[in-house]
Amino acid sequence: MPRIGLTGDVMLGRLVDEHQRYRAVDAVWGNTVTTLRELDGLVINLECCLSDRGSPWRRTRRVFHFRADPEWAIPALRRAGVDACALANNHVLDFEETALRDTLSHLDEAGIERSGAGTDLEEALAPASFAADGVDVAVVSLTDNTHEYAAGQTSPGTAWIEIDRGDPETRARVEDALSRVQELDSDLVIASLHWGPNMVEEPPESFRTFARWLVDMGVDAVHGHSAHLFHGIEVYESAPIIYDAGDFVDDYAVNPRRRNDRSFLFVLSADSAGTPKTLRLVPTEIHDCSVHLAGEDAAAWSRSRMRSLSSEFGTEFERADEALIVNLGK
Repeated sequence: MPRIGLTGDVMLGRLVDEHQRYRAVDAVWGNTVTTLRELDGLVINLECCLSDRGSPWRRTRRVFHFRADPEWAIPALRRAGVDACALANNHVLDFEETALRDTLSHLDEAGIERSGAGTDLEEALAPASFAADGVDVAVVSLTDNTHEYAAGQTSPGTAWIEIDRGDPETRARVEDALSRVQELDSDLVIASLHWGPNMVEEPPESFRTFARWLVDMGVDAVHGHSAHLFHGIEVYESAPIIYDAGDFVDDYAVNPRRRNDRSFLFVLSADSAGTPKTLRLVPTEIHDCSVHLAGEDAAAWSRSRMRSLSSEFGTEFERADEALIVNLGK
């Protein structure tokens, strides 16, 4: 039974980048590295570009610019066993087209699959694909953040959409991306969505409608991120909808009530045909610009918070050691 890990935002720039220049390449993963490497597949939202070139984006106002040195970042991703990076987000063009092209090249050279950004819209919509213990997995990456980063027919950028299933352009882009997945004949399809604003605590109804529509269109799991806070889990037609996976590693200031330093490693288990069976939530926390398995108090807080947020969806959890488990019903 393959196990595919899904994480929230992985931001390797700024202070994380500075720390990693003076410590072991896998230090950014803290004591999670063994857990990550034991997975059969790992999908992250890479919330930065990987380059030592480029100039900060100034065409429109941008407060933050995230960039990591590929000399350590690529080995770190490989050390964790990252199979695919979702790139449709609001930071992949922070250092303009030069750094985006570097990011694409570095990932390709390392054999790490990617989706959601490219040298043009066609490439940005192309799925990432990899094998996990005999199951063929496809990842489609889309975002509604930062329209100015959107790829065009001949210009680089992200796979940008409106989160509105009724929008003709959105429907066309989603159908285009999913038709490419069908051509791959993948067993398990994941939609990785960087959607919505920062620090919101629950998804709007429009996101719920959109996520369910994706499942109706053939997606097996929805992997949401962007809020920096984890949201509740819904199970729709036996497909898990992670509305927001929160943050996995970064250097962000911590809100003492919302605790954006706490989240989970989400581990999706499937059968040999790629049908999702369970979703395991392993509590994590960020400190010292690294991700760690959560301590007892942090884990208890995150479990309680997740149960509360998921209750409106009727989602029930079992407890297994420090983790929560959702049975998906198929």
